[in-house]
Amino acid sequence: MASKRPDGDVWNIVDNDEMSQHYGKNFKFDFSHISSEEIKELFKDYVWQNYRVGNKTLSSLYSEVNSYFYRFIQFAESRNIISLKGLTNVDVENYISYLHTTISEKTGKPMSYNNQRNCLDRFKTVIRWCQLHRPDDVPITEIFTGNEYTGVNRKLKIDFIPDDVVAQINEALKTEENPYLKYGIIILQSTGMRIGDLLKLRIDCIKPHLISGYTIEWVQHKGRKNKAPMPVRSECVAAIEKLVEITKDLRDEADEKDKNTLMIRRVPVGKGAGKVMNLNSVSFNNWFKKF
Repeated sequence: MASKRPDGDVWNIVDNDEMSQHYGKNFKFDFSHISSEEIKELFKDYVWQNYRVGNKTLSSLYSEVNSYFYRFIQFAESRNIISLKGLTNVDVENYISYLHTTISEKTGKPMSYNNQRNCLDRFKTVIRWCQLHRPDDVPITEIFTGNEYTGVNRKLKIDFIPDDVVAQINEALKTEENPYLKYGIIILQSTGMRIGDLLKLRIDCIKPHLISGYTIEWVQHKGRKNKAPMPVRSECVAAIEKLVEITKDLRDEADEKDKNTLMIRRVPVGKGAGKVMNLNSVSFNNWFKKF
């Protein structure tokens, strides 16, 4: 990992963390829309230092810059705020009002409660970080009440898929023609892993159990650690074997980093049409929703 911060307002940083689901991906950070040089410098420092010491992943920082920080910058520009040091609780309340009335560019509807809360929480994170690392650039007094967005719309229990719906899913899988979706759902049901982890499974993830049967191993990218070997049913083992078989002839054409990834495919359309690449989450999630 480089120790020197990139120059300019546009950074291109390649994720070189082999434990990341985005390993090898280039992330483009663009700070050019921030007119206040003081705020721009502060956000750049926050992003670079958190990346350099490994506090946050590149993908998390990219999401913060392009989604959550972007909202605050919009608000700051509308209020002619050029420094964080003079912010007060009144500014925080005005920011919350701004989030309440903002229309999402993607949906054409007001921002969701969770999105509003995330925008404020990420802004809090920047302020807290500055209090430790750049105390002269943020308010001396507390500007948050601590009860913003709490206790509203909070889920108190986990949602489970009802048994009758699970039965419908399994029945529909019998005639599903997309092998990546069909066998991917079987693996997800068998293991409970995240979709992001599924898409990064290796072809050697199945190992014989010392006594009987098989176990599966994978990287839990969110926790950045290897999952302990987990016993799996024969249906899961068969699903992985099918995917290995289906993708066998594609491996010679794949990039070195993807050769041993289970979910590779030849891209049918778009920018990478014709190339053999790892299946991305956008495609899988779209299939999943339609299914």
